[in-house]
Amino acid sequence: MIKIIPNSTDIQNLKGKSATFLLALSNTKTADIEGITQAGIPGLIHLTPTLDAEFLASGEVKSLENIAETPKGVPTPALITRAVHLLKPFHALEFLDLGLEKIPQIENKIYGFNIHPSNRIDQHAQIDAHALFSLARSFGKSYKPKSDYLIIGESTPSGTTTALATALALGYDANEMFSSSFKNDPTNIKQEVVQKALKHIHPSDSILDKVSKVSDNMLIFTSGFLMGASENGYPIILAGGTQMAAVLLLINALTPNFNAENIALFTTKWVYHDSHSDILGLLNMLDFPINAYASEFDFSLTNHPALKLYDQGEAKEGVGAGAALIYAELNGISKEEITQKVESFLV
Repeated sequence: MIKIIPNSTDIQNLKGKSATFLLALSNTKTADIEGITQAGIPGLIHLTPTLDAEFLASGEVKSLENIAETPKGVPTPALITRAVHLLKPFHALEFLDLGLEKIPQIENKIYGFNIHPSNRIDQHAQIDAHALFSLARSFGKSYKPKSDYLIIGESTPSGTTTALATALALGYDANEMFSSSFKNDPTNIKQEVVQKALKHIHPSDSILDKVSKVSDNMLIFTSGFLMGASENGYPIILAGGTQMAAVLLLINALTPNFNAENIALFTTKWVYHDSHSDILGLLNMLDFPINAYASEFDFSLTNHPALKLYDQGEAKEGVGAGAALIYAELNGISKEEITQKVESFLV
């Protein structure tokens, strides 16, 4: 089932349509802070987006022996998106290198922009947001998928921390609204990092000056890309949870009258029903209306202990999993088929 988040319209117009899947990959050195994220292997968190891209594209990883998983053994949501792709292939799988420590070893199209990983936000992220946003907007204007619509997802470890800092720097009352890769969010660590980051903000800073200091490349680039691509008229799906809500909050700060009629946000039930975050509250801060939906898929049909951890809140989103699940349902793929396909990766 697909949960239609209040005030959104129906999406049956996408039923049976083809989609291009574009995955934004980025590293922020914020992820190096001990205890702030479990989105990957301790000490190798920087490889998470690389491994996600490799698994999504080929079904195996090449930059390490095993797929990225949390210390508790929760495998990357890339398994979900890969399963959907095998059951109902996307028209194309493409990737954005928005500042990676290691380029994925894949044959798929990777758009490179000579972007470097961003710095820790508590030490100043050191992003040229003006240049990055302009580059992204120009790329968005020129980008046209050869399919009916575009899905854009992300893999950015510690992205919910930088998203929280971004929202607060822009003046949104967003504390306790952002999700986490943990079941129990390491709030104290996050708050300490975010508060140090916000000390870099000056009253005279412009919007892009602020995000240069406290945000990440993915968030800034995706905002610019959306503003450029939205002019082309094709449907665009933001595939993600509270990080993608922060993308919309940045657009809202820059352009409160932004026309988002051809844009929607797709996420998972694990984000939408998360008691430790509030994606609906974030979306309600927008001055423009946005259609948003959550897949009601869960792993209730599996006996695999690692996958059952998803339903316990140990992982919630990433690698466009929610959008992939909604795409699957719109194309008649059953919960049983997806579950079995994901299980097959873990044998």
